[in-house]
Amino acid sequence: MATTSDIRKGMCLEHNHDTYIIVEFQHVKPGKGNAFVRTKIKSLTTGKVLDHTFPAGHKVEDVRVERRQYQFLYEAENRLNFMNQETYEQIDIEREMLDGVQFLKEGEVCEVLFHAEKEIPLAVMMPQYVFLQITYVEPGVKGDTATNTLTPAEVETGAEVRVPLFIKNGDLIKINTETGEYMERVKN
Repeated sequence: MATTSDIRKGMCLEHNHDTYIIVEFQHVKPGKGNAFVRTKIKSLTTGKVLDHTFPAGHKVEDVRVERRQYQFLYEAENRLNFMNQETYEQIDIEREMLDGVQFLKEGEVCEVLFHAEKEIPLAVMMPQYVFLQITYVEPGVKGDTATNTLTPAEVETGAEVRVPLFIKNGDLIKINTETGEYMERVKN
């Protein structure tokens, strides 16, 4: 058992007969009254994100998880096939278990969270940033690049990202997988 002082981002816990992962948390000590921890937790079974407040000192049942590196191989019938980097064992994971799946390309290495006692996959964590090539973007008109305007572009995985007007077809860009935002152009 852990207490609210042990809560941190990425921690897994058992709550209301379900397994959750902490997405965000904030320790709050108001001027009047008792302290509490405001959290945003995501169910690892349904994918729903809930706001929940724990009173300070509240006991939470933490779930022991193991993080393992798996490489994405292919997708078949809405299931993603991953291979363990060390044992070469392959597992199939439902597409819904992965946030940012539209940025996943073959060969990408992800972190898979396993329940330590039950040996079942709980979630797949994409890398925070991915590097993808632009396959189609409308060409910018000379002079339009001075403003901070964004235009839709398609990347090699088929996902659409809003990019600045100076980006051209074939450019390699860095994308934040949590927000889906363009970060920067990468020099080849």
